[in-house]
Amino acid sequence: MDIFSYMREQNSKSDSPLAGRLRPRTIEEVVGQEHIIGKDKLLYRAIKADKLSSVIFYGPPGTGKTTIAKVIANTTSADFRQINATSAGKKDMEEVVAIAKDNLGMYGKKTILFIDEIHRFNKAQQDYLLPFVEDGTIILIGATTENPYFEVNGALLSRSIIFELKRLTEENIKVLIHRAIEDKERGMGAYDAVIDDDAVDFLASMSTGDARSALNAVELGVLTTERSDDGKIHITMDVASECIQKRALKYDKDGDNHYDTISAFIKSMRGSDPDAATYYLAKMLTAGEDIKFIARRIMICAAEDVGLADPQALQVAVAAALAVERVGMPESQIILSEAVNYVATAPKSNSCVNAIFKANDIVANNPNEKVPTHLQDHHYGGADKLGHGVGYKYAHDFPNHYVEQQYLPDGLTDEVIYEPSGIGHEKEIIEYFNKIKGKR
Repeated sequence: MDIFSYMREQNSKSDSPLAGRLRPRTIEEVVGQEHIIGKDKLLYRAIKADKLSSVIFYGPPGTGKTTIAKVIANTTSADFRQINATSAGKKDMEEVVAIAKDNLGMYGKKTILFIDEIHRFNKAQQDYLLPFVEDGTIILIGATTENPYFEVNGALLSRSIIFELKRLTEENIKVLIHRAIEDKERGMGAYDAVIDDDAVDFLASMSTGDARSALNAVELGVLTTERSDDGKIHITMDVASECIQKRALKYDKDGDNHYDTISAFIKSMRGSDPDAATYYLAKMLTAGEDIKFIARRIMICAAEDVGLADPQALQVAVAAALAVERVGMPESQIILSEAVNYVATAPKSNSCVNAIFKANDIVANNPNEKVPTHLQDHHYGGADKLGHGVGYKYAHDFPNHYVEQQYLPDGLTDEVIYEPSGIGHEKEIIEYFNKIKGKR
């Protein structure tokens, strides 16, 4: 390489985005995804042994799909080729296949083809790859943000191992931020920048598991912030919030503001104020609150404050909790909003709460009450001699599938534990009980 080529290469490296420059070169430098690249895991062993078979990496943006592919490129003895499905076509694949055939036939060398955004290929394009993956001409590495079971040819999937990448944790993002600030060779270390702890926490939270988002903010902050009197570039909370284009809220997820906000959120749903409930939902989401934590609070509120006044509320809340785990942000904000507004506008009753609390008190004060004999199990030899189950009336043999008989223990027959409120569906419960008990 002549001096001009060398200089062009170095300039190209320095001009490339920080997130690209900081890509790990070895598997040990990768941050996060320990569930698939931990030292005892299959993928780690396969990369180290250079015995990789076709794989599909599936996960949200910025979680390391391309990074792991690049690590493989750096460590494998195979010929590594890369195309992007958003711009490549069948001709590009044909060229790679031709090279792969030569590599294998003339040199006994394997070829790895990395296809980014593989879900962008249509069925015919994916079908073209199938025989070459099957006969070992190429080893396929596909990367996709979409569920491969919906977007990738089933035949390709059956010949590949699926690795799901998770969103990076806040601690993972913090490691990368500090690496970006301190690394003098590939990071921003030569700029003599420092970053405040609260700015690191904020960027780690606001990036929602996307390393690229956090690193882009760090790079922008360092390149656009004037040096202070001490000669250093200071990345403060204000700088961080500008660079990631999200305002820093006064919201400490471990402090008073966290508890005050979630308290107001729950009380607004309980108080049938959908406007306030949605406002507090937005505040928590903007501050980076865990969507699973929010979903749990909605489920609790649906049971505690709506209860049987609208049994559908709990079903909506549970469905929302399952959906946000599968969808993630930003779309999960819509799912949570639906659940919040349903619970906030539903009729309210705490009868189920009162019932279990009263039952708990009764059990605590009467721990030794026995099950009435006619309700005791009789499915064993000798039960009849003991009188167990004798005299039990099978409700379905009677009109309205109801018959009056004693169910509570002898000492508790006068207790009324569940008292429906008469609101919403509980009004129907009262009417139903009056009907079957002949009180109308």
